[in-house]
Amino acid sequence: MVIRILLSLVLLIIAPSVMALSQVEASIEKNPVIAGEYFVLNITANDDLNTAALDTSALLDNFIVGRTSVGRSTQMVNFNTTKETRWQILLAAKSSGSITIPPFTIEGISSSPIILQVAPKGSQPQEAQNLYIEASTNVDEAYVGQLINYKVKLYLAVELQRGVLSAPVVKGAQIKQIGEDTDSTEIVNGRRFRVIERNYGIVAGLPGEIIIDGANFSGDVLVEAQRRGGMFGFNESIPMQTEADRKVIQINSYPPSYQGEWLVSDLVSLREVWPDTQTTFEAGSPITRTISLIAMNVDENSLPELTMPTTEGLRVYPEKPLRQTGIRDGQVISQYSLTAAIVPTKPGTYTLPELKVPWWNTQLKQQEYAILPAKTITVVPGQMGDNALTITPQQPAYQYARYWPWLTGLFATLWLITLILWRKAVSQQNLNITRKTIQRPVADVASLATITEACDRNNVSDVISGLQRYFSAILQRQVTLTEISQLSEPLNQALSDLQQSRYSKHSTTINKSQLINALKSYHHSKNTPSDSVIAKLNP
Repeated sequence: MVIRILLSLVLLIIAPSVMALSQVEASIEKNPVIAGEYFVLNITANDDLNTAALDTSALLDNFIVGRTSVGRSTQMVNFNTTKETRWQILLAAKSSGSITIPPFTIEGISSSPIILQVAPKGSQPQEAQNLYIEASTNVDEAYVGQLINYKVKLYLAVELQRGVLSAPVVKGAQIKQIGEDTDSTEIVNGRRFRVIERNYGIVAGLPGEIIIDGANFSGDVLVEAQRRGGMFGFNESIPMQTEADRKVIQINSYPPSYQGEWLVSDLVSLREVWPDTQTTFEAGSPITRTISLIAMNVDENSLPELTMPTTEGLRVYPEKPLRQTGIRDGQVISQYSLTAAIVPTKPGTYTLPELKVPWWNTQLKQQEYAILPAKTITVVPGQMGDNALTITPQQPAYQYARYWPWLTGLFATLWLITLILWRKAVSQQNLNITRKTIQRPVADVASLATITEACDRNNVSDVISGLQRYFSAILQRQVTLTEISQLSEPLNQALSDLQQSRYSKHSTTINKSQLINALKSYHHSKNTPSDSVIAKLNP
């Protein structure tokens, strides 16, 4: 009994290996088809075969051969093992008419030929198909450097399993995707489609014709298929491929009459962001100004560089410009933004010059200018400047020379009296003195450590914040950067370098040693724990 069981198992193991190929079948998913439209050719062999066993070179004469996928399966029913190898080949007929799909021979076994009827392209409306692409451009002709918006819409009436939407191919032009894909649904002649939309920007660098080979899609979709020998259907994954029609665009050269740096667009404007409607500012206080150049149907890299207009008496610290592109109401909008801090150095009335950018209007076919009008501002002395001017001038020293001996004796006597009183009260005031000598230095050291750490990170904003906390702790009140800069010349120079580093268009490194030395030099110059001269001028 045991021997019989072992023999049965051996036969089961050996049986698949002795099976031979006996049948090759070829079938297509539909007949007739449309010229240029992809359809699936299925070739099935009843054995486990190598992928290279099938030769499809005979198809190249009459068809465009797309992606080929291979699947294998093995089934065992009542100890009967069957194997199958299946090729799925995407084909598109090159011409209309009656075309024969030739038989395929594998290991001496051949399939039957298929007579395929191919209808002319366009004879079937696209909405009757399960998958198709529509492509459009915003213009039929353009100028050198003009952005051509190439819009692709992929229509799907079947469930998408996976796929790739490839960009169009253009020779003699730059192309890039603009924005993100959008996913929506549309009803076309009563039939619901899933629609995936994508936008590309195409910019030609030379005049002449450019040919846009349409975007194409290749992937797998799920369709309902009839189970062999049964009445119930099931979802089957089949490959599908489609592509958009080819387009030709005429590219025109620069107009000879144009003057200035070339910028071609449908609409260009200059805008600015200014502190509300304010026109009066204090000397030494930075003013943040942002100028934006906005253009329709222009690539962001085609926008010209802007320079922040200024005049003598105003220091300008520009930041790194920002370029960006997006889609708004079906139009490509590009923007170039320049932000700068403008610091008035002294009081007066200043006029920021007009800014003018030339551009070519594609709608009117003429040169125009985007203009930002001149702006006049008034600068008044800052608070620190006003206080400094109220200091009463000292009288000539020779007027006090004859009183000096008496003053010296008076000061010596007062010093002796103060010394005696201090010795008597030292024990009672020891706790308060301890608090004063500990609390303030601790605050100073903590802020100094914060400044040092911010310098190591090269973070100018944190350094400036740390400086304000540091001197607020020392002077026991809130102080501004202008007040700090007037404490000493080294501090003034260090703050000036920090501001320049903050608003510079180029990346710079904070001069840590210069800043720390300036802080220490001011700290060591104090003779008493009393407030600074600035605090006395601002009670």
